[in-house]
Amino acid sequence: MPQPLNSPLNRAGVIADITGPVLTDADRDFIAQPELSGLIFFARHYESPAQLKQLCADIRAQRPDLLLCVDQEGGRVQRFRDGFTALPPMMTLENLLHEDEAAAIELATELGWLMAWEVRCQGVHLSFAPVLDIERDVSRVIGDRAFGHSAGTVITLATAFVQGMAQAGMAAVGKHFPGHGAVVADSHKDLPVDERSRGALEYDMQPFQQLMAQGLLAGIMPAHVVYPALDPLHTAGFSRLWLQDILRDGLGFQGVIFSDDLTMAGAASVGSYGQRAQAAMDAGADALVVCNDPDGAQQVVEQVRQQCHEQGWQHLDLSALQGNPDALHTEANQQRADAVRRLLSRF
Repeated sequence: MPQPLNSPLNRAGVIADITGPVLTDADRDFIAQPELSGLIFFARHYESPAQLKQLCADIRAQRPDLLLCVDQEGGRVQRFRDGFTALPPMMTLENLLHEDEAAAIELATELGWLMAWEVRCQGVHLSFAPVLDIERDVSRVIGDRAFGHSAGTVITLATAFVQGMAQAGMAAVGKHFPGHGAVVADSHKDLPVDERSRGALEYDMQPFQQLMAQGLLAGIMPAHVVYPALDPLHTAGFSRLWLQDILRDGLGFQGVIFSDDLTMAGAASVGSYGQRAQAAMDAGADALVVCNDPDGAQQVVEQVRQQCHEQGWQHLDLSALQGNPDALHTEANQQRADAVRRLLSRF
């Protein structure tokens, strides 16, 4: 199993994206900057498994330390499709769990393994998964991305899914701390506010807490949501109370805190990209994720550079989360993948 990367304070890096499915000269200049700790891929970066494998190799030839990431959850959030197995939304597992718990746990494990194995075979190290939000049938953005409607269901199924990921050598990043499933607004487009009590929020934190206690999460991604019961002024991703007092000190999390995308509307209230980056660092985020805006990404890079130069911070090295690529391409793994695909055809 990939080991969590201990991420002390006073360390920061950027995870951004490139232009398209091949490296351009401008991309090469961009990724040469030491403030960049990783890249994230989207559908526009993908044409075929062979093309993706070549793109990853080209990136590694220049920056072997970069963590190559994607959102490959399944269902409607699956960036690589043609040539990859169509993964079902994780909510599919909830009904099965009620009918046959052992079968649901087995399928969750196999889905986690297959997702991670297919991605890693092409050179991508990490998918930002699992979603640990508890669905309340109100969210515009979570919905069937969640594993279920209760903390117990999410814990059971997400634990199995992460264990499957680990069998393929992939680390896990739980999102969206402390829980995004009870607000209607989509933080990509709006600034959601969750007005529930502290007790309700503590219930939603249970999946994060339980998986952290088992040592299953190398990273956490906080939500761009305001929770006035604890911090009325900041979203969780910009809140020192949430990231330091609760996540680090209270829950003892020692892994990497990844910001959610700093281009999202839920982050825009903080100000410019430089201000968003600084607010995330001040709150305790280690890896600053900024997507689909090259100018914004460069501003975040420059803010991290300033932080390192003026405050003596270190560049965040995420290479420990890349995992070991050995033994991916084996006959046993291919047979396992075929078996999982046959299993999926029954659902």
